Amino acid sequence: MTVIMSLLAICVMVLVDQVVKYWAITMLAPVGSIPLIPGVLQLTYVENRGAAFSILENQIWLFVLLAVVILCGIFYALHTNRIQHVLGKFSLLVISAGAVGNVIDRVVHHYVVDMIEVRFIQFPVFNIADIYVTVGVVLFAVYYLFLHKDADEADEVEKK
Repeated sequence: MTVIMSLLAICVMVLVDQVVKYWAITMLAPVGSIPLIPGVLQLTYVENRGAAFSILENQIWLFVLLAVVILCGIFYALHTNRIQHVLGKFSLLVISAGAVGNVIDRVVHHYVVDMIEVRFIQFPVFNIADIYVTVGVVLFAVYYLFLHKDADEADEVEKK
């Protein structure tokens, strides 16, 4: 995947996240919540000023700094070809899109807009960017556990 394609993929994912959040601010916030599947899933407008379960509330710049450090690590890993498989590369792009989506919220609004509420379990309200991060981390774990080869392993495979 080229750099241009990677950046375009991140931009499209961030755009989807931001459009949904804009809808939540303009249409969902005035009504508070909309049941989708009663007792199971609903859309609920929440302004999250912390991380999961609202920990570290109002630490905007700590979260922004953390996201920047993570993004730098991801782009370094991608730029230096430390990730050999397309699944590993894709997972890092998805994580990047989630991080950027939530950083935009923190900088612009001073909170993250959340709106997806799972009702049948005790779970925090979340957003599309959170889904990106979660799915990206799971995909990266699959990549790392089953597809990643250390530099020594890659050298041995090439020698054979």
